[in-house]
Amino acid sequence: MIAAVVIFLQLRSVLGRRTGNERPPFDPYSPRDMSQGPEKADNGKVVQLPRRDNVEDDSARYAAIDAFAKAGTPLNDQLRSLTDADNGFDPKEFVNGAKMAYEMIVMAFADGDRKTLKNLLSREVYEGFDAAIAERERKGEVVKSTFVGIEKADIVHAEVKDSEENITIRIVSQLISATYDKQGAIIDGDAESVAEVNDLWTFSRDIRSRDPNWKLIATESEN
Repeated sequence: MIAAVVIFLQLRSVLGRRTGNERPPFDPYSPRDMSQGPEKADNGKVVQLPRRDNVEDDSARYAAIDAFAKAGTPLNDQLRSLTDADNGFDPKEFVNGAKMAYEMIVMAFADGDRKTLKNLLSREVYEGFDAAIAERERKGEVVKSTFVGIEKADIVHAEVKDSEENITIRIVSQLISATYDKQGAIIDGDAESVAEVNDLWTFSRDIRSRDPNWKLIATESEN
């Protein structure tokens, strides 16, 4: 579990760490397999991680948890505790929404789109992203990225602390990304090869709030 907000001010061209498992060049003109990743929200600003309608029957609520995580495992217990506090929560729908948010955040950071980031990040995380974008702008650097897709997304931890529900998700994605200096030379990344990126992201929501949206409160790269 990530106990506190973790944000790397020295963000490189994309979030996460490249594994070195590079693939052949990605053809951006070929049909995209949408099962690899979610579509962006129409407004391009806010991703509402889905929540089910309130369900009073414990057995029905727990059935969705048991179908997602094996009964008796720590994750199952954590998700059951979370759904006790928020009976509108559904883990499968949460993962789908988190994948959508992940793509939007990664691309907004690459594009320097502060407006989109501000709606998806906690204040502390936004400040870190903003600082990294500002440093990039100061140096005259430009990031060009293509989001290929998400290979895997799994909830690894969930908890309710006071009125706040926090969920950490492990995401394995594929990106093409390169950073160019003011002269147009590549100084980081690769403009042709697909790189695998592994991230642990934590989303949070105040159960008492009428706002159904979750925000990113922590990022961490896996080794």
